[in-house]
Amino acid sequence: MREKLASALKEAMKAKEAARLSTLRLINAAIKDREIALRGAGDGATVGDAEILAILGKMVKQRQESARAYEEGGRLELAEKELAEVAVIEEFLPRQLSPEEVEAAITAAIEKLGANSIRDMGRVMAELKAAHTGQMDFGAVGPMVKARLG
Repeated sequence: MREKLASALKEAMKAKEAARLSTLRLINAAIKDREIALRGAGDGATVGDAEILAILGKMVKQRQESARAYEEGGRLELAEKELAEVAVIEEFLPRQLSPEEVEAAITAAIEKLGANSIRDMGRVMAELKAAHTGQMDFGAVGPMVKARLG
């Protein structure tokens, strides 16, 4: 993942794509911030691919919320800038699962764990996160799992 980000950064520099370069630098800064926080906590000094995916997912969500706020405020040029950043970040995320695939993944996780009550929700969510990090919005999946188990 790091190599992919580094090569994209170099390509953006060579092509003089200022907006793309800016977004890629923001991604690298977010990863470095996370590594610094981990160092301060005494954990390992590097972040793995799974954590990079989580950081990217969070960045996408933040920019989508900002774009929505800008659109509501009538600041369309700022909303477009946020959405352009989302497009660059999403290049590094795995393909998002369709609603049908999300349902199938929830069903598979519930069956695999033998989950049958709301008390099993944490285990089911952990299973989904382990298998599908960056492929689904866990904020939206949580209520779906709760509805299935509740």
